[in-house]
Amino acid sequence: MTRLVSSILERKGHDVHRIEPDATVFDAIGKMVRHNAGSLLVMDGDRIVGILTERDYLRRVALEGRSSRTTPVREIMTLDIVYVSPRHSVEDCMAIMTERRIRHLPVLDEGRLVGLVSQGDLVKQLAADRQVEIDVLRDYIAGSYPG
Repeated sequence: MTRLVSSILERKGHDVHRIEPDATVFDAIGKMVRHNAGSLLVMDGDRIVGILTERDYLRRVALEGRSSRTTPVREIMTLDIVYVSPRHSVEDCMAIMTERRIRHLPVLDEGRLVGLVSQGDLVKQLAADRQVEIDVLRDYIAGSYPG
């Protein structure tokens, strides 16, 4: 069974946590903590200009000795963003994340932001799908498979 990103967004919703490029890293980290999120999309109006991740903070603030209270998000955000569509499969997204060494994928539908999926979302979906397969096989072996 091939699951699509759209099925994950139906379950988790379409809300995406965002921050402006001129906000401070301190404000961004506070927002990430409040929402228990590992990333924020950096938005200039309706336009995605970057993504800020925990990894960006560690590499570009903590290790470089910058101040999170004065450093703007635009100075440390990742600019090279990989997007997927709601029609991408969960397996394709996992392959993209593994190859690119990323954990978050914004989802665009005809150029419009419709959500964000994380590695955790994908793993949760794959685990649920595998459990369904196990249950069906168990029922089949036990002779109680409907059909």
